[in-house]
Amino acid sequence: MAIISNTVGYMDGDVQLEAFFAFDDSVSGRRPAVLINHTWAGRDEFVAEKARKLAGLGYVGFAVDMYGKGILGSGPEENARLMQPLMDDRAMLQKRMQAALYAVKLLPWVDDAKIAAIGFCFGGLCVLDLARTGADIKGVVSFHGLLGAPDNTQSNAIKAKVLALHGHDDPLAPPEQVLAFEQEMTAAGTDWQLHAYGHTMHAFTNPVANYPDSGMVYQPVAERRSWQAMQNFLAELFL
Repeated sequence: MAIISNTVGYMDGDVQLEAFFAFDDSVSGRRPAVLINHTWAGRDEFVAEKARKLAGLGYVGFAVDMYGKGILGSGPEENARLMQPLMDDRAMLQKRMQAALYAVKLLPWVDDAKIAAIGFCFGGLCVLDLARTGADIKGVVSFHGLLGAPDNTQSNAIKAKVLALHGHDDPLAPPEQVLAFEQEMTAAGTDWQLHAYGHTMHAFTNPVANYPDSGMVYQPVAERRSWQAMQNFLAELFL
């Protein structure tokens, strides 16, 4: 196995973006690609490591950039400042996701008929919104994602299969939002699943999350189970 990684520039209108990608050079031919959407902190080492892990599973891992080349948050206040414009303008967020989808299809190692997307926290919302646009991709996986629906996708048919991996005690996705999400997916005719992990808060996949007062705590058992659930889901998608 020889994991190769690099960055690639792409554009959303006049905004310059830079993705990180990884693939196994010992695998011949085109293979499925998995977009990876970052948390509110930006396209950092957390998602780069996920890209390399996905490369080891035989996929092209493509860590999306939602903020702009070289832009990373330095802490909660700046992270929120970077994320909020995209939360306030979901059409802009969706357009940026479409730009990433277009960019990954240009990579020579990618089978552009076999693309999925995963995302963490804010990134979970991003991949769910990509599915909500009706994008022609195989499936999306949200890890402790924000579940609230935008106001511009209600009439769209969701082609992607959807897997939401959720901490039951996540204050950023309370039970009423989970129920609304389930109702939304059902009404759209979506092939959807939601796995809820008991005694688990927000950010359960992030080893540095230890903020119980804010409801953000790493949970290694839920992290392991959710990653395995994602692997099973991707294997089914790409049969």
